[in-house]
Amino acid sequence: MRVFFIRHGAAAEPGSFTDDGERPLTTKGREETARVARRLVKLGVAFDRLLASPLVRARETAEILQAAGLAERVEEAAFLARDPRVETLADELEVWRRAGGGDLALVGHEPTLSRWAETLVWGDCRDKLALRKAGIIAVELPPVGHLVGRCALLWLTSPKLL
Repeated sequence: MRVFFIRHGAAAEPGSFTDDGERPLTTKGREETARVARRLVKLGVAFDRLLASPLVRARETAEILQAAGLAERVEEAAFLARDPRVETLADELEVWRRAGGGDLALVGHEPTLSRWAETLVWGDCRDKLALRKAGIIAVELPPVGHLVGRCALLWLTSPKLL
């Protein structure tokens, strides 16, 4: 089972909206995300489940991924916007793994996504990974047992490399 941590695409500037959660993707953000999505399809990537933060920019990013054929539907997951604790993530992943799992995509925000990936791989957050807008980190979960510190880093890429 692989987990793809995907940062939302470029969005309207912070402070440009009264509610930060309402900031949409910019035209450039939509175009870059669509290009990344097309490249993922060409690489044979597909998600069995696609979860997105409820913030507009993350939801729009996930909808672009879904429209490209990477997943059948987008599910909203509040923990992606409001709960940076790795324990919450580990609980969600464990439920998914026990249900038979498959490849999972989580569309959210920095610095939470890269910190989660670091903790799953190394057991702690080292603030060494940086996830660019529309960038991806993929990790492989072990089939059984504890997740934290036991996952393999498979992929870290910026959108320019796709």
